[in-house]
Amino acid sequence: MTSTPTMAAPVQPPVQGPSVLSRVVQAPLFGSMAAIIVAIIVFSILSPRFLTLGNFSLILQQSVVIGILAVAQTLIILTAGIDLSIGAIAVLGTVVLAQAGGAVGPAMGLLITLLVCVALGAVNGALVTGLRLPPFIVTLGAFTAIVAGTRLFAGSQTFAVSDPILTFLGTTFNIGSFTSTYGVVVMLLVYLVIGYALTQTAWGKHVYAVGGNPVAAKLSGVKTDRTIFSVYLVAGVIAMIAAWAALGRIPNADPNAYQNANLETITAVVIGGTSLFGGRGGVTGTLIGTLIVGVLRNGLTLAGVDNLYQNIATGVLVVAAVAVDQFMRRQTSR
Repeated sequence: MTSTPTMAAPVQPPVQGPSVLSRVVQAPLFGSMAAIIVAIIVFSILSPRFLTLGNFSLILQQSVVIGILAVAQTLIILTAGIDLSIGAIAVLGTVVLAQAGGAVGPAMGLLITLLVCVALGAVNGALVTGLRLPPFIVTLGAFTAIVAGTRLFAGSQTFAVSDPILTFLGTTFNIGSFTSTYGVVVMLLVYLVIGYALTQTAWGKHVYAVGGNPVAAKLSGVKTDRTIFSVYLVAGVIAMIAAWAALGRIPNADPNAYQNANLETITAVVIGGTSLFGGRGGVTGTLIGTLIVGVLRNGLTLAGVDNLYQNIATGVLVVAAVAVDQFMRRQTSR
């Protein structure tokens, strides 16, 4: 009896994983890093003054206030919200700090400013979580009210600040040939602390979960309202730090200052790769986004480009960043 020969199973070709280049290109921060590298190269060619330690120090110092506020904006956007009032809260903070610091001393002034900024953040958070109002509407209304309230409180006047504690964050120091300020140090510390909280604590995981899928987060036991409310409280604390840094940067409390701060923080966050739909991104990208905006404005200024054209370039960059975010979301959802 002859046996029937068995057919050998066809050999399947090994499945090729994504190449190293593909993984690099798909990395979350690839676009932001590529953008800042290209910007540095272009502006170095356009202006010989761009690629100097003094100019890089200037870019960092000019980015401090927006960079700090952008951390607060990142937290709120990660929960799928948005805050149009964060800049106005910081401006009110500068006026309160200047007046309270002069009246009751710098330490009490800082404490009073902290309480004011946190209280305003708490109001925003309570309206969003308690009344279920859209964050856009809540913070737009808060922005309008706070801007008007700040001008009424200040009598539309600018207050000069000379106390060394209130202007401390503007104090310079040298690291070799590089000049920096304590405001830059504080900005980086804020990024480190919030970055650690987002990636290494249960609170940070809850923030991402709430922004990514609030229904699933709630079913998993996450107290979504408490998490969102806490984010607005932290944003208030960060706004107070930004107010202190602003007085270090320019020792005048001007109720009309930083009128575009809200939009600039959103710009930095979006360019840094944080999704406007929540749940994806982080403060590392926001820091890079802040520096991209700083490099863009500084480079265009050195190149002699009018400020209006700088705003156009920044706006185009924001739209491009959102378009890339949408494309990436569609690719990952397939």
